[in-house]
Amino acid sequence: MLFFMVSCFSFIILTKLSFFKTIPFWKNETKSFSFQDFLKTHLLRVSMTSHSFYPIKNGVITSKIQTLEEKNHLCLLDLPDLPLECILEKLSPTGLVNMSRVCKSFRTMSIQDHLWEKHLNKKWGKFLISDSVYKEWQAYIDTKKKQSFKDCSNGKGYFGFFTTIFWWKKNVTLNNTSVCLPVDSIMSWYLLLENGNFSFPAQVYNRENGNIGFLLSCYDAKVSYDSQTDCFKARYSAQGRPTTEENIKWERLRSPIVNASPYELHVSDCLTDLKPGDHFEIQWRKSKEFPYGWWYGVVGHLESCDGNKLYCQCHCSDTVILEFKQYSLGSRWREVVIDRKDHREVGNEADGFYAGIRKLYNDNEISMWKGLWPTQPLE
Repeated sequence: MLFFMVSCFSFIILTKLSFFKTIPFWKNETKSFSFQDFLKTHLLRVSMTSHSFYPIKNGVITSKIQTLEEKNHLCLLDLPDLPLECILEKLSPTGLVNMSRVCKSFRTMSIQDHLWEKHLNKKWGKFLISDSVYKEWQAYIDTKKKQSFKDCSNGKGYFGFFTTIFWWKKNVTLNNTSVCLPVDSIMSWYLLLENGNFSFPAQVYNRENGNIGFLLSCYDAKVSYDSQTDCFKARYSAQGRPTTEENIKWERLRSPIVNASPYELHVSDCLTDLKPGDHFEIQWRKSKEFPYGWWYGVVGHLESCDGNKLYCQCHCSDTVILEFKQYSLGSRWREVVIDRKDHREVGNEADGFYAGIRKLYNDNEISMWKGLWPTQPLE
C-alpha cells in the first residue's frame, strides 16, 4: 500500500516537470520561411543523399510531406528518425541539454553517447587521451555508484526499493539547467568537466604563475575548469603540502606525457640516439621527497669537440652533455653530464636529482618550449 501511494505521488510530481510537456508547435510566422518549407528541404536532402529513403516525385517527397501537410500544425516529433538525428547532431551542448528537457522522447535522443562524443573530443580531447585521466573517470564512477548503493541501503521497506531504481542517476547542470543522467554517460562526464566538478590529471607549464624557480618546466597537477573565466585551477603536491594556482590558460596545460606517477623514474629509451642539437625533456626534482617535473634542454657538445658538424663524434661517446641554455654561462644549472650506457638518477641534495629523459621529435612540442623562453638568462 505504501509503495502504491509513493508511486502515485511521484507520478503526480513528475507530470509537472518540463520534460513531460510536448514541444510547442512551430507555425509559419514569416513570409520568407516556414517550418513546412524546412521539412520539405531537409527531407529532400536526406532522401537524395541516402538513396531513396523516401519516394521522390517531381522534386517533392510525396508520402511524408503530404502526411505532414494534412495536419494543421507541425511538430518536430513528426520528423523521421534520420532527419531528426541530423538536427540533433548540429546542436551545441547547451542546445542538447535544453532539448533533453522538452519531453521524454527528446530526452532519450539527446543524451545518447554518440552525440556527446564529438563535443567531448572537440573541447576536452587534448586532455583525455591519457590512461591516467580515464582511470580517474572510472574511479569517480565507482565512487558514486558505491555511495548511491549506500544511500539506498539506508531506505526501508517499499521506499528503499523504490529509491534503488534511481541509484545510477545524478543531477548535473549546464548554464543553470539541471538534468538527471546516468553517472557513467558521456554527457554526464562532459557536464561535470564543464562545471569544474571533475578534476583530472594534467601537466602545467611554468607553474605558479611563472615563478622564476619553475621557468621552462612542466609539473603534474590535478586541474579543474572554471567556465566563468575559461581558465583552470591546479593543485600541486609537494612534500605532502598541496599548492594551488588559479587562472591557468589553456595553452599552459598538456596531457601527462607518460602514464606513471610523478614520483616514478621514467625509463629512458632514447639514450643511444642522443646527439648534439637534439631537444629533450628530463625529469628533475629538488629532493627525494619531491615529485619530478619535466625540464627542457638541448644536447650539447663535449669539451673536446669544436662543434664542427663535419667532424663531430660526440654521438659516439658514452658521455652526454645536457645543456639548459636558459641559464647563464657559469651557472651551476647550465649543464649536467650523464652516462649514455648506465643512466638512472644522478645528483645530490644541493643540485637536485636528474632522472628519465625524453627526446623530442615533435616540432609542436619544441615550439611550445621555445615560446616559454625567458626574456633574460637565469642565474
